[in-house]
Parts: sequence; C-alpha cells; structure tokens
Amino acid sequence: MDNTEQALRERGERFRELHRGPGAFVVANAWDAGTARLLAGLGFAALATTSAGLAHSLGHRDGAGLVSREQTLGNAAAIAAATDLPVSADLENGFADSPEEVARTVREAAGTGIVGGSIEDTTADPDAPIHEFGLAVERVRAAAGAARALPFPFTLTARAENFLYGRPDLEDTVRRLRAFEEAGADVLFAPGLPDADAVRTVCAAVERPVNVLAAGAAAQMSVAELGDLGARRVSLGSGLSRSALTAALAAAREVAEHGTFTRMAEASTNPEIHRLL
Repeated sequence: MDNTEQALRERGERFRELHRGPGAFVVANAWDAGTARLLAGLGFAALATTSAGLAHSLGHRDGAGLVSREQTLGNAAAIAAATDLPVSADLENGFADSPEEVARTVREAAGTGIVGGSIEDTTADPDAPIHEFGLAVERVRAAAGAARALPFPFTLTARAENFLYGRPDLEDTVRRLRAFEEAGADVLFAPGLPDADAVRTVCAAVERPVNVLAAGAAAQMSVAELGDLGARRVSLGSGLSRSALTAALAAAREVAEHGTFTRMAEASTNPEIHRLL
C-alpha cells in the first residue's frame, strides 16, 4: 500500500467512525482550499464541498447546470489536498441520468482524494425534476457498487430531493430513503425537511445514519437538538458561502453607496484569518 492509499484508507475509516456517534457531528462545507484550511483550523472533524458555493465562485447561480463534472472534481481535489481532514464531495446528480455514468462519476471522484460523496435523485429537468423511483434506486445501487469496489472506505450518501423541488411528500421521501439504504447507501439525506417531526420521522425510518441540512427549520435547532431527533451528521450546505457573500456584498455596498470603508476596515483588523491560513 503506497502512502496515498494509506492516507485515503485512514481518512475513510475516520469519516466512517464519525457516523457511529454518539450524537451528531458537523461536516463543514468549504468551497475552496482557503476556506478548507480556515474550517480545519476551527476544529471541524470533517469537510464537504458545496455545489452552490462552487457555482457562486464561478459566477453561476446554483442549480443552473453550468458547472461541469470536471470543475466539480477539480474543486474537490483542491479542498481534499488543503488539509488532512476527510472530505465528502457534493456530486449533485452524478452528472448523468444512467446508473453506469453515475458509477463512473463515483470512480472518478475517488481519484481526487475525497473519501465520500453524495448523489441526488434529481434530473436537471425543470418539468420533471425528480427521477422515477425505480431509476433513482438503480442509480444509487450503481454508485454503491462503484464505492464498494474502491481500495479504501468511501462513504456514499444518497439524497432524496423532494422537498427542495416543490414535492413536500414525506411518505415518498421515506420510501426512497429506505430503498436507497437497501441499495447500499451508507448515509441517507433528505434536504429541506420542514420541521422537527419530519426530521424525527426520517431518522426513525432507516437504520443507517441520516444527514440533516442546517437550513430552514433545522437551522433554528442546535446540533445537539438535531442529534436528539436522530441525526448523526449535520451539513452546512451553502450556508457559509452565502454568509461570506452577504458580508462582501454589505461591505461593497457601503463603498458604492456611501464612499466609506467601515466594514472593510473592521475585517482587515481580524488576525484570525492570517492565523488559520
């Protein structure tokens, strides 16, 4: 085993262990190498990429389908190389409809230094945004098969996206997550759940760890409270990226509208950035 494979095995096992609890842990979403180093310096145990954060950094709206597989994997490689933390990549819908191409995405992603990734059941078709049930399951099965064939532990997260695409059907969401679990997914994820009862229902419906997105109703709860509902992992999604852009926009607006630099001056005196990078 060479040093690279040994490091991947160690990171992959460390990431798996985090999902065994007790309670919930936070996987912090970075969008470049610099933010990965900042987050690692704050003591987070694992990182993830964010498709929205990457899209915004490239000047695109999230979900516009303008970020390629190659760009996503390049970004994942940069984040994985920036620290020694385990990294899970947001692989969106696998950049394909067919199970075979989704499996290819997982195999190629594994060559970037990451030890986990998520696959959505979305289609990129605004008129029919969610894959038909049978195909959605086969896509996860193919992704899981590709992950199991790797020489290091790779944690596959399967996402049921109903609530993000105007389909607030909890029964169908649970049905999909159960089927994804049976198909081999290691972690289950239904972003956009509307309340604590929905989070509790999803967590109780499956045996494998559940990831909860810290957005909407879940963002009003603490990590400990989400853990009490059954979550084992809490991801930040695009939250940090949007927070950074919001702060930059506020500072730039002050300059553009008032010709003053108060917000910029406050940021320039913060020594923590230099310390953590």
